[in-house]
Amino acid sequence: MVFLSQNEADTEALGARLAAALPAGGVVIALYGELGAGKTAFVRGLARGLGVKGTVVSPTFTIVNEYPGQRELFHFDMYRLGGADELFDIGWEDYLAREGVCAVEWSENVPGAFDGTEIRVTIGKEGENARRITVEGVELC
Repeated sequence: MVFLSQNEADTEALGARLAAALPAGGVVIALYGELGAGKTAFVRGLARGLGVKGTVVSPTFTIVNEYPGQRELFHFDMYRLGGADELFDIGWEDYLAREGVCAVEWSENVPGAFDGTEIRVTIGKEGENARRITVEGVELC
């Protein structure tokens, strides 16, 4: 499904819609898009939809931020990782076993880390504020 976001608020709202459509159990959301595309804004909306309270920020320097909510959210940033081996070294499988929602920015940096069942979100710039957001692997209402 392809959506056109006119601004950051639209991108966050789409993230919240995705939260409402997630299947039960552990879920991996692989996020793709260039620097400044809006991946963290999308995750902020996802977090709101999952009942997370507080501020959601990019985990660029910490690699992962954990947020409690109606479902746990694990927000990963793979920008600084050199490959899937480094992701597994930081305990990726332990996060998966916790049955929460794993939102992974810069998923292209960890090829082979996912099992093919992930939800894929690709965000492309369509101008200064507009974004084309493609969601694959789940139907949004």
